[in-house]
Amino acid sequence: VQLQASGGGLVQPGGSLRLSCAASGSIFSIGIMAWYRQAPEKQRELVSSITADGRPMYVDSVNGRFTISRDNAKNTVYLQMNSLKPEDTAGYYCYADVYNTRWSSKSYWGQGTLVTVSS
Repeated sequence: VQLQASGGGLVQPGGSLRLSCAASGSIFSIGIMAWYRQAPEKQRELVSSITADGRPMYVDSVNGRFTISRDNAKNTVYLQMNSLKPEDTAGYYCYADVYNTRWSSKSYWGQGTLVTVSS
């Protein structure tokens, strides 16, 4: 199983970006999907997650600005990021809990996509 993230880039403060992460390989179903981020010299932190039936969760610092969604038919999770701030600058990593059978799951990480918010 591979997770391929895309959509990062350089954006001015107040701007928007949309991240995508597509899972491929031997997949029966996917449980939780999530986005984490890691800024230089900081620990990786959970930004947002979404359950298989679409229930989202957000860390306080992005609540109201970011929206997570998923397309189960495409095994893809998205993160719409609006009103971006310089402190959102980080490498963004997608995560998925992938079932390759009905009963067995394993965690997978994407390779990361860099988001830089700067004027």
